[in-house]
Amino acid sequence: MTNTELLRIGILSISDRASMGVYEDKGLPALKEWFDNTLENPLHFESCLIADEQELIEKNLIHLADHLHCSLIVTTGGTGPAKRDVTPEATLNVAEKVLDGFGEQMRRTSLQYVPTAILSRQVAVIRGHSLIINLPGQPKAIKETLDGIFAAVPYCIDIISGPYITTKPDTVTIFRPKSALRPGSNQ
Repeated sequence: MTNTELLRIGILSISDRASMGVYEDKGLPALKEWFDNTLENPLHFESCLIADEQELIEKNLIHLADHLHCSLIVTTGGTGPAKRDVTPEATLNVAEKVLDGFGEQMRRTSLQYVPTAILSRQVAVIRGHSLIINLPGQPKAIKETLDGIFAAVPYCIDIISGPYITTKPDTVTIFRPKSALRPGSNQ
C-alpha cells in the first residue's frame, strides 16, 4: 500500500560555526537523505540552520510545531555537555510531554558505536501534534540513531493525530499494534 498522506518534517540544524559559515552544515542534508531514502510518504521539509542560542532554538521549535504544523521535528547538534550545547534545555522548555524512552534508546543505540554516547543529552518530546526529537550532529551518528529509534516514531505520530507514516521496503521496519494498522497495510 502506498501512502499518499503528506508528512511535514521540520529539520533544525544547530551549530554556531556552521550558522556563521565557518564550515558547511552536514546535518540538514543527512536528515533529508535519510528521510527520502526511508519513507514512502510524500515529504515536505521545513529546514533551518541556527546558532546554539536557547531562545532562538525555542522560537524555531515553536514556529515549526505551532505555525508550520510539522508532525515530526528533528534537531541535529547541541546535545553534548559543552556550555553552548543547549538544545535539550530548549526542547524541554517548549514540551508538553517528555518521552524518556527515546532518549534512553538513542543513547543505547549510540553506545554500540562509541563509548562517549553516555555524554549525550538527547531528548524527545510532544508539543501539540508534533513529535520533537534531538539527534547528534554528525551524519553517521544521525543515521545510526534514526535507524535505532524510528520503528516507534510512526505509531507515536499516529497517537498525536499526525499522518499515517509508512517506510520503503528493506529500510526501517515500523512497529504498530495490530489494532493501529490500517486496512491493507502491514505497517
